[in-house]
Amino acid sequence: MKAVIQRVSRASVTVDQKIVANIADGLLILLGIEDEDNDDDITWLSKKIVNLRIFNDENNVMNSSLLQTNGEAIIVSQFTLHASTKKGNRPSYIKASKPDFAIPMYEKFIKEFENQLGKKVQTGIFGADMKVDLLNDGPVTIIIDTKDKK
Repeated sequence: MKAVIQRVSRASVTVDQKIVANIADGLLILLGIEDEDNDDDITWLSKKIVNLRIFNDENNVMNSSLLQTNGEAIIVSQFTLHASTKKGNRPSYIKASKPDFAIPMYEKFIKEFENQLGKKVQTGIFGADMKVDLLNDGPVTIIIDTKDKK
């Protein structure tokens, strides 16, 4: 499971010219799922993201988490995070899970993330052609791969 986490001042997701998710201060999380992912990856990654100390505290130091700031989140599925660019110029997405595996894992991740955060989060629509708009705050962008926990 791979995630690109962006601290945002605002973010939204639009599908078919309709806004389906919209937040102010918080995180935009792009999530890629592969067949090797399991429930342990979901638990570990959601806990890691909710507790990442990437928000400014009262001293303007990145020392607070999403949980501590009561920030919002949007979680968007993105199979292209598993792109392989080793051969040629056309990325291969062979490591990205097919919908029959990825959709239940994506839904489990959302539920676990909400459990860890203690509130609902917003999402994109799995498999849709989404337009993601954001104002990256910082900029702060972090990439986490559950296969590289060390």
